[in-house]
Amino acid sequence: MIRIGHGYDVHAFAENRKCIIGGVDIPCEKGLLGHSDADVLLHAVSDSLLGAAALGDIGKHFPDNDSQYKNADSLVLLGKVVDILEENGYRVVNSDSTVIAQMPKLAPFIDEMRSNIACALKIDVDCVSVKATTEEKLGFTGRKEGISAHSVCLIEK
Repeated sequence: MIRIGHGYDVHAFAENRKCIIGGVDIPCEKGLLGHSDADVLLHAVSDSLLGAAALGDIGKHFPDNDSQYKNADSLVLLGKVVDILEENGYRVVNSDSTVIAQMPKLAPFIDEMRSNIACALKIDVDCVSVKATTEEKLGFTGRKEGISAHSVCLIEK
């Protein structure tokens, strides 16, 4: 059985926070606000995987009111999502994601993001796509208020 999932996440920019996207600490004047490390890309990937398996979302499995997830590494959480999928008889086939950000420029970090995600998903890097785009200064991302990400994935039982 093959199933597809979609994930979406958004985080606002904040002072005195790191800007971690795809497990990469990216130099930026502002970081992302969140209970965990606020990795918008990995949260979208996690939600796409959990959604494909009809197992809820990351908020269900890693609630933001639980202190054990305060400043949590989202790569570790993504690994736990893969464990949950495996416990339910699924494996990841591929992942395709888009990060929407006016800043910072992400192109130099895409390969490292892909590698991080592939490792966490236990798949080859050529099965992981990460793209980055701006919204031409439109909307909240265009006004540099935050970053959003979309992800789709395919899993099989």
